[in-house]
Amino acid sequence: MARTRRPLIAGNWKMNGLRADALALAGELASGMKQAGWNDRELLICPPATLLAAVAEAVKGSGVFVGGQDCHAKASGAHTGDLSAEMLRDAGASHVIVGHSERRTDHRETDAVVRAKAEAAWRAGILPVVCIGETLAEREAGRTLGVLEAQLSGSVPAGATAAKLVVAYEPVWAIGTGKTPTTAEVAAAHAHIRKVLGSLMADAGAVRLLYGGSVKGSNAVELLAAGDVDGALVGGASLKADEFLAIAKAA
Repeated sequence: MARTRRPLIAGNWKMNGLRADALALAGELASGMKQAGWNDRELLICPPATLLAAVAEAVKGSGVFVGGQDCHAKASGAHTGDLSAEMLRDAGASHVIVGHSERRTDHRETDAVVRAKAEAAWRAGILPVVCIGETLAEREAGRTLGVLEAQLSGSVPAGATAAKLVVAYEPVWAIGTGKTPTTAEVAAAHAHIRKVLGSLMADAGAVRLLYGGSVKGSNAVELLAAGDVDGALVGGASLKADEFLAIAKAA
């Protein structure tokens, strides 16, 4: 791992958590972060929107960042049920996940929609974590690299810099399935992502690339050691403090 890029371990809680359990988990993570004294890596947790403000308050001063799981492209307006990036920031968020495969699939979000949401994050002064990844059918058809290139080109806004962008590679077939690519496959995908970013921005070598898809404490060391991997986007394991902290330790 390139030590010039500070590792980022991000937890996506998805649609999980009620207030009591979420605050207990946030408190454990904040304590773990303080006890470890890590200043060479970053921890980010993305709870459901209903818990964002409370979790942000619970981890305040610990060094743990808090983010949203999605945002709308507009700052305000007649968009029932949606939240703007400005609202997320007002609730305590410093980051937002955009383009997760579950959003792309369940809500039919296109690359253009994801790009607009990343631009909205910039407008609000928060950092977008842009997710990309191929399906099993696409991988088996040998289309992985082409899919990643197309998603990157369509989803990363013009004017991107390493200070304003994090990219997460999540093979759709590995999310929540317990299946993971080999470290060689992860390294190849990340190297290709870095190469494509080089055609889109000047400082692609400084962009942090996260791997996501069934990351847990038992495989974190191996996955994080793959070439061009600068951290992880963690799903189910981020709901358990000991697992999430073990992954952070592996960074």
